[in-house]
Amino acid sequence: MIIEGKVFEVYGNNVAAEQIVHTRHVKELSPQGLMEACMKDIDEDFHKKLETGKIMVAGSNFGCNSSREWAPAGLQYSGVELIIAKSFSRIFYRNAINIGLPILECGDADVAIHKGETLKVDLSKGVVYNLTKGAATEGVRLPDFLLDIMSGGGLLSILEKEGAN
Repeated sequence: MIIEGKVFEVYGNNVAAEQIVHTRHVKELSPQGLMEACMKDIDEDFHKKLETGKIMVAGSNFGCNSSREWAPAGLQYSGVELIIAKSFSRIFYRNAINIGLPILECGDADVAIHKGETLKVDLSKGVVYNLTKGAATEGVRLPDFLLDIMSGGGLLSILEKEGAN
């Protein structure tokens, strides 16, 4: 699974799931409602920045404090194609994989990757190729079964396909 694109923003450490999609901003529980509520407490220009790229980078503990799927779903519905972070909260990590939102843990992501850079990310190898700098950085490769879930569009998508057979 290879994703290529530009980094639209680099966020800091401890971005909480409630900051990604806070309940006070959700007007309806739908893809559109979650998208409209996404990142309102952190980055009022979030959706505008997405016009410049689809890869998001963050520091450590991204998505902490909540078990709701709203945070990764809001990012996915907004058009984020990949999140690279130094680390993710465990619940956000599994929720992202379960809905098919590509993620990669990369220990120096928040300092090695900058806004506006073009990346080519091979999730099957766990490698980030920074095409702007001509450099490569190794991340944490997901086990095959998690890659299969993520690349298959998420757990529900896979279960639906298996049920159809």
